[in-house]
Amino acid sequence: MKNSGIIGHFGGYRQTLAFGYTCLVYHATTLFCRRNFDYKADPLGKTSGQMVGAARSARQNIVEASARAGTSREQELRQLDVAKGSLDELAGDYEAFIIDSNSVPWSVDDPRAIELSELKIDKFDEKDNVLHLYGLYLQSMRKRFGKWMESENPEIAANSILLVIRKASAMLYKMMCHDIDEIVDKGGFSERISKARITSRNEAAAEPGSPRCPKCGGPMRKKVARRGVNAGKPFWSCMAYPRCEGTVTI
Repeated sequence: MKNSGIIGHFGGYRQTLAFGYTCLVYHATTLFCRRNFDYKADPLGKTSGQMVGAARSARQNIVEASARAGTSREQELRQLDVAKGSLDELAGDYEAFIIDSNSVPWSVDDPRAIELSELKIDKFDEKDNVLHLYGLYLQSMRKRFGKWMESENPEIAANSILLVIRKASAMLYKMMCHDIDEIVDKGGFSERISKARITSRNEAAAEPGSPRCPKCGGPMRKKVARRGVNAGKPFWSCMAYPRCEGTVTI
C-alpha cells in the first residue's frame, strides 16, 4: 500500500533536547520528593504524588506527541501543549516549596543560576540499540547536572529543577510553533488524505498519453476552448482545475 506522503515522520523524541531536559526534571523530581516530603506530614496527602505525576505527564506526553506526529500534527501539538502545561504546573510546586522554606527563587543574575544556565546537555543521535544507549546517555547527563538538580540541599535542588523546567518549557513552546507553521503550510492529516484521494482518482481518469501539468505535475485531460481567440481549439487542462490552472497547448 502506498503511503503517498500521508504518514509523515514520527518518533525520534529522544533526539530532542526538550525530552532530555524533561527526563532530567522527572528523575530529579522523584528523588527530591523522596527526600523532602514525608507522606505522614503532607497536609493534603498528595503533594509528592502530584509533583511526580506532573513530571511524568510532561515526559510521557512528549513520547505520545512524537508517536502521533506521523498521522496528526494537530494531535502532536495538543500533546506538547499538555506536556508544557504539566511542566508549568510542576514549576508552581517548586516555587511554592521555596517560598514555604522562607526563601525566594534565584534571581537571573545569581551566580548559581548563571553557572547552571551555562550547563548544557549533549544531543543524542544514536539510531541503533537506542534503549540501552539512551539509558547510558541519560545517566551521564544526570551526573553532569547532579551537583545542582540532585543536590541534597533542598533549596539548591528546587531552584535548579525550576530553572531547567523553564528551559524545557521554552523548548516545547518552540516545537509547538513549528507544528503550527507546518499545519498552516502543508495542512492537517485529513487534508492530506483528501488531496491524495483526489490525486489518485485523477490519475485513474487521466487520458492515455496525456502530459503532466507544467504547474503542479498532476495529470491532465483534453478540453475544448469555448470562447476567446482559441474558441473551438483543443487543449490540455490540469485535472485539479480550478485549484490549479495549468494548461498545455495541443
